[in-house]
Amino acid sequence: MGHRLTQISTRTGDDGTTGLGDGTRVPKDHLRISAMGDVDELNSQLGVLLAEPLPDDVRELLVVIQHELFNLGGELCIPGYTLLKDEAVLRLDEALATHNATLPRLEEFILPAGTRSAALAHVARTIARRAERAVVTLTAQDPSAVNAAPRQYLNRLSDLLFVLARVLNRANLDGLGGDDVYWRSERLLRNAE
Repeated sequence: MGHRLTQISTRTGDDGTTGLGDGTRVPKDHLRISAMGDVDELNSQLGVLLAEPLPDDVRELLVVIQHELFNLGGELCIPGYTLLKDEAVLRLDEALATHNATLPRLEEFILPAGTRSAALAHVARTIARRAERAVVTLTAQDPSAVNAAPRQYLNRLSDLLFVLARVLNRANLDGLGGDDVYWRSERLLRNAE
């Protein structure tokens, strides 16, 4: 797998370019670099979420996801290389089914709120959507630029983070949540009367 960093300040990017894992240099505003940056930001946000009190099963899942996101970033860094396996997408599908089965049906849209951990999961969800858009944009520019698994993984991960936010509100480990925070829609207000 490409070149590993042995020092952080190389000054090679002072000209506005950065190196990919295969040794080629591209402009720092290249679509591939944008997608890599969004995936890195997502992984960092999961690190913030992992600093919160979490149910053990959610913590274990998020740690696995962080490693898979690192693989996804590596795959983006090395054009034509495959690091993220189809099993990673399947693992997210299984986690979605497992966690979704524990939740009541949604009555309306929910707000990204509740416990701190749930709110952080929602922030991660939005970053996952942005990373997915970046990968889609890169693929539209060059259909051979990215394998299907990274795009599918980010799509499933954003769904999973939404579900986990609901799970974390119910876990209520900080005592500030306990349920979904519903949008006060006209329909809900009418039904409450």
